[in-house]
Amino acid sequence: MTVHPSEISPRMSATPPPEPDQGARDLRDEVVALARSLPGGLRRLTVRDGDRAIEVEWAADAPATGSPAPVTPAPAAPAASDDRSEAAEAAGAVRSPLVGTFYAAPSPGADPFVRVGDEVEPGQTVGIVEAMKLMNPILADEAGVVAEVLVGDAESVEYDQILMRLRPTGRAR
Repeated sequence: MTVHPSEISPRMSATPPPEPDQGARDLRDEVVALARSLPGGLRRLTVRDGDRAIEVEWAADAPATGSPAPVTPAPAAPAASDDRSEAAEAAGAVRSPLVGTFYAAPSPGADPFVRVGDEVEPGQTVGIVEAMKLMNPILADEAGVVAEVLVGDAESVEYDQILMRLRPTGRAR
């Protein structure tokens, strides 16, 4: 069977993905200009426009002159100082499900949801992340004892950032 070119549907043609349009190039140029104008070493900047996103990250030791260091992947978590494996370390991590502001207590001046040494149960609220004026409870996925709280009250947090670490109940540290 012979197929005439006029019978080929757009789905059948093997064309490369389209080049970024002028709007995407302009957005990229604006983000780079913005990143270079910021004081100090930029850690991470993400700009979203609809389904497009541009992410810029400087090394932690980047000079404040605005000249970027090479883009590098996010640093790996520090190695555990005890015998726990990375899997066990990750299993005991309470992570932020979104970007926002972490709050350790339900209201200013109130006692925190949890402190180091407190036992928690699965589903227990251990903090709040505020995003766009919405308070999102942070729940423990597993039972454990709060071993370490890694962020301060009213501190900005990133998506998937470790907020605190839990160790299994009954295990001394």
